[in-house]
Amino acid sequence: MSVQLPAGIEQRLVRHRLARCAATLRELNEDLRVTREQAEVLGDEAADDELRAIVSETPSAVADHRDSQKHYAAIRRHLEHLERSIALLEAEQNELLDRLS
Repeated sequence: MSVQLPAGIEQRLVRHRLARCAATLRELNEDLRVTREQAEVLGDEAADDELRAIVSETPSAVADHRDSQKHYAAIRRHLEHLERSIALLEAEQNELLDRLS
């Protein structure tokens, strides 16, 4: 069962949700920017550790490579999560804008 709100109140609620959505999108986009930079650094580090592991063939170099690969995989998962969250929020924002029209 849905409640029908007066047009003025519904529009204010939609505008409020839009403002919240926009603020969250700004935060997520900034987090995405920073995370992309971190992913680039961790990717380079993982590649360097891989080369060291191949050249030195020591257990510690292999362990370092494995650890750096895990860190890089984790940040890639975080990037994917951020991108999905942004896409969902953008879809919600578009829906809210359509409701205002």
